[in-house]
Amino acid sequence: MLDQLLSYDEQLFLFLNNLGTESWDEFWKVVTEKWSSIPLYVALLYLVFKNLGAKGTLIVMLCAAVMITASDQLASLFKYVLFKRPRPCRVEELQNLMRFIADGCGRYGYFSAHAASSMAAAVFLGLLLKPYYKYLPFLLLFWAAVLAYSRIYLGVHYPLDIITGMFFGAWIGYGIFHLNKWAQRRFNAEILQTN
Repeated sequence: MLDQLLSYDEQLFLFLNNLGTESWDEFWKVVTEKWSSIPLYVALLYLVFKNLGAKGTLIVMLCAAVMITASDQLASLFKYVLFKRPRPCRVEELQNLMRFIADGCGRYGYFSAHAASSMAAAVFLGLLLKPYYKYLPFLLLFWAAVLAYSRIYLGVHYPLDIITGMFFGAWIGYGIFHLNKWAQRRFNAEILQTN
């Protein structure tokens, strides 16, 4: 059963990875870079500040730090301790069948920290800002999916790496959203008590 699932995952990877063309390679390399999302994060931080104020933004930033740490550490636990599944770019049998355009190839890939952290951010910030911008969650989910697909395009992750990363990222983002709500309520209650 597991072997069959991994075989399907490999076949789907090869199909999706080979959809790429040289004319799009640089675009997907830029998409996958962490720095390319900085303008989006700055814009989202501005929206948070505009709607929650300075102290609310500070709480959001602290929650975001916990979220990024949780998603990265969970991905590392899965990759280096629990599963140790080699990335497709490390599998000799695939190297002549796939397009590898990334600048480097890590050792293990299950599951994708890129997919987890981008989905966590999309869910957390989408839920946080939904009362003010009702279509923003959908745009953020689309961004997370595009970023996740870039990892397949570059040849560094299987679809199962991406799906699992997005699944855990969504749950982490959802949990951090509720942690933020609790922290905001607690902070506001303390302000009321001191006044």
